[in-house]
Amino acid sequence: MVGPRGFEHENIAPADLKRLEACEKRIGYHFKDPNHLVQALTHSSLKTIDNPCNERMEFLGDSVLGMVMTEFLFNFFPDRPEGELTQIKSAVVSTNTLAEESMRLGLDDAYAVGKGVTSRRKLPNSLLANVFEAVIAAIYLDGGIGQAKEFIVRNLYHQVLAVNQKEHSVNYKSFLQQHLQKEDGSTPNYRVKSESGPDHAKEFVVQALLKKEVLGIGEGTTKKEAEQAAAKAALDKLGVDPTES
Repeated sequence: MVGPRGFEHENIAPADLKRLEACEKRIGYHFKDPNHLVQALTHSSLKTIDNPCNERMEFLGDSVLGMVMTEFLFNFFPDRPEGELTQIKSAVVSTNTLAEESMRLGLDDAYAVGKGVTSRRKLPNSLLANVFEAVIAAIYLDGGIGQAKEFIVRNLYHQVLAVNQKEHSVNYKSFLQQHLQKEDGSTPNYRVKSESGPDHAKEFVVQALLKKEVLGIGEGTTKKEAEQAAAKAALDKLGVDPTES
């Protein structure tokens, strides 16, 4: 079936054509070969021989994102040491940040997933982050590194500024420990609840515990990132905002 802008893909429904074209408008890029976008927006739960999923594109998009963001930060902060650049990059390309941008661009509505996945009210952050990376790969394959770089910088520039202003760079683990020790001398600990995904796209779920009580749960592509997210969730539960201290 061929859509108004020339979308060509076997067994694609008219409603899906509208979904894809609406996605193009939201991300601000028109595909020369829209089938790149079709694959980027296809979850593995719908994978067939004629309808490949976006797992390989996630792998490529992750690498393109890492390279582009590394170069951008290197040039944008010429006086920052390697450690600070690494910290900023980790926050900007984290699962939670990419999921936030994915939602802002409406990729959750455009993402084609199986019924078992859509039974939840909201897609997991890991899937939202993955589809963002897959779209990066689709743009890279369709228009080259220049177009991919423009998309990445346009959509993550404000996140770089936010991290630089310390809005998202609080050491939540350290703050949670200080808060609990001040309250009653207790110390939190962290436990990996689950670990999933291939080596290039690991997803960790970590619990922040006070003795046996679960104070918070966080997700991340590394244990460290998941622990920070769990500590933040714990602070939220306790009604403590470290940014106001």
